[in-house]
Amino acid sequence: MLHLYWGNGKGKTTAAMGLALRALGHGRRVVIVQFLKDGTSGEIAPLRAAGAAVYACPNAKFTWLMDEADKAAAREASARALGQALAEPFDLLVLDEACAALKSSILDEALLRRAVAFAKNGREVVLTGRDPAPWLQDAADYSTEMRAHRHPYADGVAAREGVEY
Repeated sequence: MLHLYWGNGKGKTTAAMGLALRALGHGRRVVIVQFLKDGTSGEIAPLRAAGAAVYACPNAKFTWLMDEADKAAAREASARALGQALAEPFDLLVLDEACAALKSSILDEALLRRAVAFAKNGREVVLTGRDPAPWLQDAADYSTEMRAHRHPYADGVAAREGVEY
């Protein structure tokens, strides 16, 4: 089935990685692709140690600071990482920040549609991010919106190691 964790609230990646850990605990094969992240957040090493295959598409800049050359390089890295991930055997595929990568034209829609199609072939596919495309919302079997009611960032508190990353 297709899982969609989306919205402006905290917890999208956390929910996806928790599901990945649960699947690993039951002997499932897990593949994770992190778009727009460098692959060094705290959950990655333990998930790899537990047997997950993890691919990252690091970006040196936030998407709104990228010029066309930066976006082209990010598109190439995303296509390469997702292509490698889809070549792996998996029971659960996590595409972290796929919604944002698609919206910012860093992830090719046809390639994402190919990945999403695995959800209809007896596998679990999880996408996270803000503002999912309408076709993703329509396709989702699970759709959970994370809404921020309060967040310390609004008061100037920076992301904290071990909590936000």
